[in-house]
Amino acid sequence: MSKLYVFGIGGTGSRVLKSLTMLLAAGVKINADEIVPVVIDPDYAAADYTRMVKLMQDYSKVYNRIDHNNYNKNAFFGTKINLEIIPSVRMPLHNTENANFQTYIGLPLMTDENGRHNANYALATMLFSEKNLKTTMEVGFKGNPNIGSVVLNQFALSDEFKNFAASVGQDDRIFIISSIFGGTGASGFPLLLKNLRSIDDTYSGCENVKNAIIGAISVLPYFDVAPDNNPDEAKHSEIDSATFISKTKAALSYYERNMTEANALYYIGDNINKQYKNSEGGTTQQNDAHFVELAAALAIVDFAGLTGLSTSNGKAQNTIYKEFGIKEEAKEIAFADLDSTTNLNIKKALTTFTLFCKYLQEQIWDSYKNQPWAKDHKFDENFLKSPFFQSELKDLITSYLQWLKEMSTNVRAFKPYDLREKKKNVFSLITGEIPAKVVTLKQDYALFDDYLNTKQGKIKTDSTTEQIFVELFYNAIDELVKSKFRM
Repeated sequence: MSKLYVFGIGGTGSRVLKSLTMLLAAGVKINADEIVPVVIDPDYAAADYTRMVKLMQDYSKVYNRIDHNNYNKNAFFGTKINLEIIPSVRMPLHNTENANFQTYIGLPLMTDENGRHNANYALATMLFSEKNLKTTMEVGFKGNPNIGSVVLNQFALSDEFKNFAASVGQDDRIFIISSIFGGTGASGFPLLLKNLRSIDDTYSGCENVKNAIIGAISVLPYFDVAPDNNPDEAKHSEIDSATFISKTKAALSYYERNMTEANALYYIGDNINKQYKNSEGGTTQQNDAHFVELAAALAIVDFAGLTGLSTSNGKAQNTIYKEFGIKEEAKEIAFADLDSTTNLNIKKALTTFTLFCKYLQEQIWDSYKNQPWAKDHKFDENFLKSPFFQSELKDLITSYLQWLKEMSTNVRAFKPYDLREKKKNVFSLITGEIPAKVVTLKQDYALFDDYLNTKQGKIKTDSTTEQIFVELFYNAIDELVKSKFRM
């Protein structure tokens, strides 16, 4: 069983992990048996983190309800997300809550026997500005990688890191997500990579970690934040998007000289940026989903399938570098704007799952009483009001459709579908494409039900109701997509 450990550093890490979860829910294939998510972020209240964890928990509940045997055709929820190795999905960072940086490093204690400031104090005050020293850390490092590089070193000493190391097998891989223009990601990526390659030799599994195939993506600026005009200097935000580019250039220069430990390094960013509300973190930091995050998640899929990578004695051999591009400069992207390889990876899976979600949201309550596919398998009112349908599955499909909507209204927009409810034109949902005609008198959701009825007699019934339900819908929609969209 091969595992792919995906470390998400900071807010960008959580948002890319969210996009990866959506891809896996839709059935996008990845060359790994399990995904093990690990977040490194001092911002314990971050809304992006809490939304991502809730999504993964819903995904895992659905995954555990259905079978994953070779004779089942269903690809939805096809890869296990392992939430047992790191149950909180987070590496802990201690002594960062309700504390500023000078307290964390013990600046007031840097004195000699006479109580006077010593050489350590002089060095600390030379390296860090007064503003740095007074910075609180409970919502992250606020664009200060110099602070993050000191604080983040501690995670390698945690029990969670030791448990992670002990769980890594010889064929497992590691991937790291980070932004390069903030504080947490820019400082966390180099430190994590260093700690993986020079892991303590006393840790169980240390050799597997040290010699693992490691990939990473550095996310360059792809959004702006509004200026903070708060006249109160004490409450003024330290996040300033005017510094994003200069910080990126400085970090890239460092990476060029020093970042040779990764086997594969991906870069992505965008020069068309939406301006978000200025939030330093916590419950108010909840950015809309963005296509850059989806593309970054696809880097994880790409990395899992790479061959010919090797590591010897903790040293990556022949690092490869990759970027992501679209065909044409467009403010609104559809499938036609993506490379053929990207479309091959995601178009059919996303379309199949989108139709699944739209049927459950728009039509199932109108069909279940009269259709053979529902009556024969007892997909009745009790089933539709069960925790599986009402909580686990419904919450996930609601999040998925919201994810698509957020990307469609962001800048740059990704709008592959028209998600409006159109019961009389159900299959005209792919942007720029006209669905093929099927030789039948039935149309739209009536045609959908017809495919479900055709497939329902061929589904194995020696399984759970939940498994039969998901398997039936996948088989029917798979045929629909082939007929209507030639995919």
